[in-house]
Amino acid sequence: MIYSLMPVVISLNGGQPVRDPRVPEPIPQLAGWVKGVPRLGVPDLVLTDAGLGVTNPLDARPGDSSTALPSGLALGATFNLALAREAGALVGREARAHGFNVLLGGGMNLPRDPRHGRNFEYLSEDPLLSALMAAENVKGIQSEGVIGMLKHVSLNVHETNKWFLDARIDPAAHRESDLLAFQIAIERAEPGALMCAYQKINGDYACRNKPVLHDAIKDAIGFKGWIMSDWKAVYGWEDALAGLDQHSGVQVDAEEWFVGPLREAFEQGEFPKERLSDMVRRILRSIFAVGVDRWGEAPAVDRAAHHASALEAARQGIVLLKNEDGVLPLGPTARRIALIGGFANVGALSGGGGSSLTLPHGGFALSIPLGGGPPMPAVRRMAFTGPSPLDELRRLLPDAEITYSSGEHVAEAVTAARNADVAVVVAYKYESEGYDSPDLTLPFGQDALIDAVASANSRTVVVLQTGNPVDMPWRDKVKAIVETWYSGSAGGQPMAEVLTGAVNPSGHLPITFVASVEQTPHPELAGYGTPVDTPITVNYHEGAEIGYRWFAKTGAKPLYPFGHGQSYTEFSYDNLKAEGGETVTASFDVTNVGERAGADVPQVYLTRAPEEARMRLLGFERVSLAPGESKRVTITADPRLLARFDAESGRWQIAAGEHMIAVGHSAGDLPLTSTVRLGERAFGK
Repeated sequence: MIYSLMPVVISLNGGQPVRDPRVPEPIPQLAGWVKGVPRLGVPDLVLTDAGLGVTNPLDARPGDSSTALPSGLALGATFNLALAREAGALVGREARAHGFNVLLGGGMNLPRDPRHGRNFEYLSEDPLLSALMAAENVKGIQSEGVIGMLKHVSLNVHETNKWFLDARIDPAAHRESDLLAFQIAIERAEPGALMCAYQKINGDYACRNKPVLHDAIKDAIGFKGWIMSDWKAVYGWEDALAGLDQHSGVQVDAEEWFVGPLREAFEQGEFPKERLSDMVRRILRSIFAVGVDRWGEAPAVDRAAHHASALEAARQGIVLLKNEDGVLPLGPTARRIALIGGFANVGALSGGGGSSLTLPHGGFALSIPLGGGPPMPAVRRMAFTGPSPLDELRRLLPDAEITYSSGEHVAEAVTAARNADVAVVVAYKYESEGYDSPDLTLPFGQDALIDAVASANSRTVVVLQTGNPVDMPWRDKVKAIVETWYSGSAGGQPMAEVLTGAVNPSGHLPITFVASVEQTPHPELAGYGTPVDTPITVNYHEGAEIGYRWFAKTGAKPLYPFGHGQSYTEFSYDNLKAEGGETVTASFDVTNVGERAGADVPQVYLTRAPEEARMRLLGFERVSLAPGESKRVTITADPRLLARFDAESGRWQIAAGEHMIAVGHSAGDLPLTSTVRLGERAFGK
């Protein structure tokens, strides 16, 4: 049946994948296969995980490598829609070359907890930014005749006991946050497929959740494609009645629910023919709309061009968080540099096992198995990709004396720091599917290492390779902090380029860096330390007030706000003009008032509505300017970002009265403000 998806690999034997004997040999491993109907021109569907590149988990296709993209948060930090589209096209071309025609990528859940192990795969905490970036990514994928996907619908934001978790949220708040992100992305990109999540939503599992899958996604939002389950996320044929169109990974569940049981229910009249036809129609519609049925010879893959695209995304995603006394970029006065920690003599860290870790061309420079408890110890490993930051720094600063200390002994690192003009500590934190972090500290004693180095050298720079915000107890002791995320195939090159000034940093935070978990809506990590089969409930009482919205509501001050990002030049904003009507339009001037060319991301926010203080990102634009150059930027807001959703009527409602609009460098730095009067308005979708 076309609506039941068979995984190519059905189990692991001694850590090695075992192939399902029913899958024909020409079908590449992984992750799933659906037999087509050749006499009707319906091709097989051949699926692969591809969130950050075409994956090859556990080397199931020996030696089969691909371009590894930077982490999702790194791409989100670029605020660059063109880069997101090119990243999608890149993965689409490589998938096609591998013989895959459906990509299980497009993770766009909104991080609600900075300890969540999959946040690095996602794009941002904001619905608009996530939607726009994800939509462009899907457009790029589908421009290559490959079906793109958005996942996971919805609230897949907690790894701890996620198979036994009930995510509770007010339905209206759900529509204003996570589901609005999916809605905007669906409208802009028309993805061929969606993937539903693992956990329950308000009492029902996500893949059998009629209020979400049918009522919101298909009916209200008007999604035309098909919804597939995540692997091991189906609990009965009845899931099809709620809106699930395809049972994925059927052999890993208790039964192949959409084969025998669904057929029996259909024959007994318990499953309507109209719903069965709708399931098939949706899959066929996406096959024909995207052009999977019209494949010719796969286009040649230009590895060098793809590497250049991944490198540029990594460069633009690096965020300069702090830079005091001009310690960066490293210049002629830094004749002796101590590079410390982070395996910086080997490469740069990648994130995740499971569905996101991509084997780069040339392989990993270092892979360290971490193991651990269930559910996914076999895929949990720290993988580093070359070139190394050490080699790249030496290439870019040939006249400097650069020494490396592993940081394994604090005393040795301190000695190296004392003998240097500048100390650069490369810190890292690994994140992975299947696991949440217990806290926000840097692992392996790195916080103590940084503190000791900063005490020994007043010109200390910290470079972070993380998939989440981290605690910074040493922040006031160091001169500069740079967030490089996970850089993929680019390895240590973009890190070194930003440190030396070969590249002017232009990334802006897509996620708030909290001062502590006590500032978040959920200081305690639900279910942590309990057995893996323990049912837990998370009440998302913050509703739609995620990230910077929560900080605006509570008045707490984060370490670094959403949208924050410094440069080696400076930008000013002037002449704001805001106009009302059915929505808000804001125009203003952006000027590079510094001494070198750079890129900036001015942001427009709603900061107050008539009935309440409420913060929403209304728009942004990435602009590149030469010194002294100005540009007039105009942003028109999606009216849903000015509204509240009324669950009873199923309509969006804008309150009559004055709306405060602000323009600035981040959610915490808004120098321009204006007031716009809007009339009362209600509208659908």
